[in-house]
Amino acid sequence: MQRAKSEYAILTVTNALRVLEAFGADEMLGVTELAKRLHLHKNNVFRILATLEEKGWVEQCADTERYRLGTACIRLGHAFGRARSLTRHGRVVLDAVCRETNETAHLAVLRGMNVVMLDGVQAAGPLVTGLHLGGRLSPHCTAVGKVLLGCGAPETLERYDREVASADKLPKHTERTIVDRDKLIEHLQQVRVQGYALDLEECAPGVVCAAAPVFDATSLLVASLAISAPASRVDREQLECQLAPRIAAAAAQLSRRLGAPITRDSRL
Repeated sequence: MQRAKSEYAILTVTNALRVLEAFGADEMLGVTELAKRLHLHKNNVFRILATLEEKGWVEQCADTERYRLGTACIRLGHAFGRARSLTRHGRVVLDAVCRETNETAHLAVLRGMNVVMLDGVQAAGPLVTGLHLGGRLSPHCTAVGKVLLGCGAPETLERYDREVASADKLPKHTERTIVDRDKLIEHLQQVRVQGYALDLEECAPGVVCAAAPVFDATSLLVASLAISAPASRVDREQLECQLAPRIAAAAAQLSRRLGAPITRDSRL
């Protein structure tokens, strides 16, 4: 017979979570108060609080020596909100982009050193680009990946440069794939300045793409929104002058839906 999951619970972890949950009713609590409320020994509560404080889950007020929730809770709350709202709001924007352009739209995120297609809407018609939902792609040769590397936190690009680009691990997918490290870094710097990226048959022959960054309420880059099309129907000029501005406006719209501050550039 299968054992109940409660039998695997670790008491110390359970008590640490109980300590955190206690702050749901009170903004600040002391060791003695927590010990009484949770029926735990004061020494146990102190050790739990010390561990949580070290990791940023709680912080101690110097004036009262009481504790309150720390910034790690804020980050986790934002992560929870992003995970739930990104796909929900993203689907609305994807549908609109696909309907207005009659091209396939994608929503992608960075997982480790790979791009993952989180969601997408495929255009109707005999000649359209496909979807690869859940699939992993190389960032350096995709428009969505270039945005996620070039427009995100500097440490993300630094890590990619250290672990992939500088280590000669840039695979060549087509004749147009950028595999030179210096050229790629220069290209990504340009992506950051212009606020969008192009894929000119660099990932797959016959497929072009334009992508733009999506930000959350904390101005953190959380995803990349893209339009892909057959190269036989959309040339570079159309991609730059028509599809790139459209996807930039759509990405700004999704960012606003996620609570990102409205800037001059995002009012497209």
